[in-house]
Amino acid sequence: MTARSSVQQELDTLAVFGDSAVGWDPYTPVNETVDAEGNPFPGQPGFGVPDPRAPRERVYDHPDVARLRSRLKRHNGIPGLEILDPNEVERAARIFRRDGFVVVRDLLDEEHLAQFRRGSARALRQILEVPGRDQRKYVTESGRLPHRYSYGTASASRQMLHEEEWAAMVDLPTTTPILTEIFGSTDYMVLGAGGDLCLPGAVEYQHLHADVRESNQISAGRLQTARDIGIEIETEEVSDGPDLATRRRIIDFCPAVVTINFAMCDLTWENGPIRQILGSHTWQMPPPPPADEPEWMRMSTLVGAPAGAGVIRDNRAWHGATPNLSREIRSLPNVEYGAPWLGPKHAKTMPHHIWETLTHHGKHLCRHIKAEPGVWPPGAGVMHPLGSERRAAAKRMGGSGERRPGSPGG
Repeated sequence: MTARSSVQQELDTLAVFGDSAVGWDPYTPVNETVDAEGNPFPGQPGFGVPDPRAPRERVYDHPDVARLRSRLKRHNGIPGLEILDPNEVERAARIFRRDGFVVVRDLLDEEHLAQFRRGSARALRQILEVPGRDQRKYVTESGRLPHRYSYGTASASRQMLHEEEWAAMVDLPTTTPILTEIFGSTDYMVLGAGGDLCLPGAVEYQHLHADVRESNQISAGRLQTARDIGIEIETEEVSDGPDLATRRRIIDFCPAVVTINFAMCDLTWENGPIRQILGSHTWQMPPPPPADEPEWMRMSTLVGAPAGAGVIRDNRAWHGATPNLSREIRSLPNVEYGAPWLGPKHAKTMPHHIWETLTHHGKHLCRHIKAEPGVWPPGAGVMHPLGSERRAAAKRMGGSGERRPGSPGG
């Protein structure tokens, strides 16, 4: 059996929960990044910031890996992490505003969890089917650390709302009440969908980062959201504008973007649980670089979140992926939501026929991102780890008319 046929056999049985033969590629160097064409170690690593404390080899039983595994087993996880039930709507919003995130179990019922697992596995299989170079099992995604992929950026459309599995999650009876409480309105909107994952053998820590930078601006719409969620507006004596304390409350409690990442498997100390830094959504300084991260930040992870749970997070909060030293793929697909006060100009990444399958409220949420009837979003349906291939696919599919991958011109 050739190396590639062995990889294909692994992909044929790929699942995003339970033990897997996928991952643990010793031929992929630690901290290696690639550019848009797949050339290793470009001058600019992009999102693939090296982890100077990573094990020296990507081998399951290497002594460095064993030492890291032992440390994670002892210390990984936020002590006393609160995991809520879906009906604790007001409490979820309070914790979200306090910490910058909140974990809620059972956001997905068995049917939705099984559906999302199937879609997540299918999309990952497409990414990993691209043959690696020089004995590598896989192609690393452009600008990322090895064994880590983003469903959104690996899609040539940069979103996943052309897939029924992602679209089905935009309006759930468990998530909509919490989002309505956070935004103070039902007029929030879906911006996109994607999510991230790490294969077994992702031995590096991803650097801490925020997905959205705070503008520190208070528009009329943001001020109205503050009123809608119950912030008392105190004004300055010399003007009609909010005073400093009120401005701080508005900025802290009225985020522009909220994301829900759904857990496809239980998050354990070993399988790369996402880390969240409590309260960092209100901080103005940038996160520390990997060499300066204190140990408590590296261990500030959501260990204990069960499959079907979600982390509802303020996109300004510092977060990052952690080493997956297990045999299980850790997948966290997501849906991204925007505040009611954001403008209507967003990429049209949801095909009209997918939009028609949504609930009445789901259609309202996706009002700004649905394509016109008969128009297929450029790049939708093409998954590839390399940026050059994604750009080429989006360009090929950029004309008007319904063009699906595999159809003429697609």
